[in-house]
Amino acid sequence: MADEVLSQNEIDALLSALTTGDMDAEELKKEESEKKVRVYDFKRALRFSKDQIRSIGRIHENYARLLTTLFSSQLRSYVNITVASVDQIPYEEFIRSIPKVTVLNLYNVSPLDGRIIMEVNPNIAYGMLDRLLGGRGDSINKIDNLTEIETILISQLFEKATVSLKEAWASLIDIEPELEDMEINPQFLQLVSPNETVVVVSLNTAIGEVSGMINICIPHIVLEPIISRLSVQYWMQTSTKKRDPEASDKLAKNIEKVPVDAKAILGETTMSIQQFLDLASQDVIALNHPIDQPLILKINDEPKFHVQPGKYKNKLSVQVLEEIKEGVEGNE
Repeated sequence: MADEVLSQNEIDALLSALTTGDMDAEELKKEESEKKVRVYDFKRALRFSKDQIRSIGRIHENYARLLTTLFSSQLRSYVNITVASVDQIPYEEFIRSIPKVTVLNLYNVSPLDGRIIMEVNPNIAYGMLDRLLGGRGDSINKIDNLTEIETILISQLFEKATVSLKEAWASLIDIEPELEDMEINPQFLQLVSPNETVVVVSLNTAIGEVSGMINICIPHIVLEPIISRLSVQYWMQTSTKKRDPEASDKLAKNIEKVPVDAKAILGETTMSIQQFLDLASQDVIALNHPIDQPLILKINDEPKFHVQPGKYKNKLSVQVLEEIKEGVEGNE
């Protein structure tokens, strides 16, 4: 159990109580020496550490952003999806916490064992359906009697969400999610045993004027093969891994072929609009660059080299004298 840190006011109050005799120091020592017992519920076995729960939260924060983009484009409406909470609870408790009639999308996440559930609140599900059918997205709860066409439309929308799910999990493992089934009654969906630990990721969802929750239920059996990857050490190791040398060489060669704009600047000057209008043939324009100083060669408008002008094979050319160090542009 983590140690509690007292504020300065609490420390002052404690010292005052000991000084005045309101609190006995011997009693405090006695209480400290007694064994502290913490109640543990074996039905709510905590099989994931806080570090692992945070990693799952990070993955689904990315998933929420991807879903926001997907649903915004598909529904042509304002959509905002954010992670509200990540908890580990028994599967039975998850089933009891969702409405009796709701939309349950069942995904297979090969090569991982087991399946995950995406539970969509009826307000959100019908609001999506109304938008797909050209409505304003008003929520009218009629999930229990969807027509065959309406069921197909909702299924197709959440089938497209598998691409976002794959992308969100790509930093951890390559999965091939597939929408297996859609159910409206959670009592018909016995995914794992009632006491099995599941991770439930709750997403706050707003679509137009309608808001509700999307809950993603991930059983322990799904995460068990990759549970070691849900640690900070794994994330740090993967982030510092060197790139594939072959891919780096290929990238470098492709970059070398990118065209750039090179300009040798003879000099610059300023003049008024009237002077510009008065220019005539044979007029001389004095530039601000000294004749005995090298010119500036700019690459994509960035000064890179000092050069001197000349001729090469009957063409005007410049010869590179030295590189201009970063932050030193020389006199133009």
